[in-house]
Amino acid sequence: MLSPVVYSVGQVATYLKDKLESDSLLSRLTVQGEIANLRTVASGHSYFSLREGGSSIRCVMFRGRSGQEYLAEGQEILAGGTFSFYPPSGEANMQVSAVLPVGAGALALELARLRQQLQSEGLFDPSRKRLPPLLPRVIGVVTSPSGAVWQDIQNVVRRRYPLAELRLSPTAVQGDAAARQVANAITRLNGEGRADVIIVARGGGSLEDLWCFNSEDVARAIFASGIPVVSGVGHETDYTIADDVADRRAPTPSAAAELVTPDRNQLLSGVFGARQQLTSGMIARIDQQRNRLELQRQRLQRRAPDLGLRRRQIDELAERATASILRRNDGFKRDVATLEAKLTALNPAATLQRGYAVVRHAVGGAVLTAPGQAADGDLLDITLAGGALEAVAGRHTNDNIPARDGLASGVSRVDSDNSRSTPSGSAGRRRRGAAASEPAMRPLL
Repeated sequence: MLSPVVYSVGQVATYLKDKLESDSLLSRLTVQGEIANLRTVASGHSYFSLREGGSSIRCVMFRGRSGQEYLAEGQEILAGGTFSFYPPSGEANMQVSAVLPVGAGALALELARLRQQLQSEGLFDPSRKRLPPLLPRVIGVVTSPSGAVWQDIQNVVRRRYPLAELRLSPTAVQGDAAARQVANAITRLNGEGRADVIIVARGGGSLEDLWCFNSEDVARAIFASGIPVVSGVGHETDYTIADDVADRRAPTPSAAAELVTPDRNQLLSGVFGARQQLTSGMIARIDQQRNRLELQRQRLQRRAPDLGLRRRQIDELAERATASILRRNDGFKRDVATLEAKLTALNPAATLQRGYAVVRHAVGGAVLTAPGQAADGDLLDITLAGGALEAVAGRHTNDNIPARDGLASGVSRVDSDNSRSTPSGSAGRRRRGAAASEPAMRPLL
């Protein structure tokens, strides 16, 4: 009887694929069987079947998966992987992620499977791994506080680099709950943000003892850490997934402590060496600069002017300037003497010394230069070389001029003390309008 609902082949194939891949059992299982029909193609992928009695499961193992070297026709193996439905061929097959020979144990197979899964997700990618800081201030430690590992790490850090602070994030390192606690301890240190580097450490033990460091929880906590993580789990021969994911792996917990701390003796040696190198470099630099300075001094000395020559030139110029100044001074003296002689010749006093006189009106002081400038009876001041006298202007003819050996009684006389004299033979001057019968003064004009 047909169903009233019709589905396409693609819809059914998709449904089968979703069902197989979402099934909790088929999404992660381990199958034991004998290899049959093994075929490895050029790409490196392997196709085979696992048989047991009359049952068979088709399998595919892609290149690079863990344990591919154990594939051989008729070999009985443990195959770990997931089931999926392949629509083009319409068959379900198992995608094998890890293979181990029978007898290796379920834990080993699970470890191989998980390692293969995490590697395909990029958790082991070397490009994402970080270097621990050279001089850490705070070192976070994820381990058991009661174990010898914690004491060993403290001793190593105290001996090598006592400046660093150790911060313990305590956790169990063995048992069913250990994986979750270790992951939480790593997350807690990241939340605090104080540590510069984290050490995840545990002593040696069996695969079961170290199993928590092979868990997916611890691997993803290390991968998500914003602080570089150094793994120091077990002994040198032990190798866990935590070692694969961590930024650096140390063979032992003590080696992990040495890996994250510098040796103070080496630091001191480096400081002393750097100081010596710096001192040598500074001395060489000073010598180089001193040599350059000496070269510059020699160049300046060669290019410096001849001061002796300049001094002689200055002396010659000074002598020439002095001689020129003296010559000009002598010329100025001659010019002054010439001007003095001219001034002396033009001096009115010198003219008076030669017998000349200056006649002025007594009123107003105007100088007379012609007889017509004075009227009869005007009072006149007459300036001579030896003094001054007063006179009264009057007209006369040449006939009335007396001989030079005698003067009229009315002529004024000048005393030696430069005082004005009164007319001889008369009690006073004759004023304008006086009687004509009075004798008149002979004018000097």
